[in-house]
Amino acid sequence: VQLMESGGDSVQAGGSLRLTCVASGYDTTSACMGWFRQSPGKKREPVAVVDRDGITNYSDSVKGRATISRDSTKTILYLQMNSLKPEDAARYFCAADFATGGNLCWRSATSVEYQWNFWGQGTQVTVSS
Repeated sequence: VQLMESGGDSVQAGGSLRLTCVASGYDTTSACMGWFRQSPGKKREPVAVVDRDGITNYSDSVKGRATISRDSTKTILYLQMNSLKPEDAARYFCAADFATGGNLCWRSATSVEYQWNFWGQGTQVTVSS
């Protein structure tokens, strides 16, 4: 599976961005799909995930400000982020996992012992105050 992110930009606090991830090379219909982010000196953290049934989960830090969605073909993953804060600045990665079953995507995304199968190269988000 190849994952290609885009949409990262430099924005002012309070602004909005929509990140896009295009999946190719394999059918991701049944996969967990998600967005993670990492800023310098910090561990990579999950931001939002969506499972094969469309159930979504968000980190507390973005809940209410972010929306994860997939297109009808389930080959494109989006992350709409509003009311951006300086602490949202990071490199955002799209990821897919085929091994997590059921509706356990958030559990596997937050597990310190498990890493999702496939990752994109990331797209940079900068937020100025």
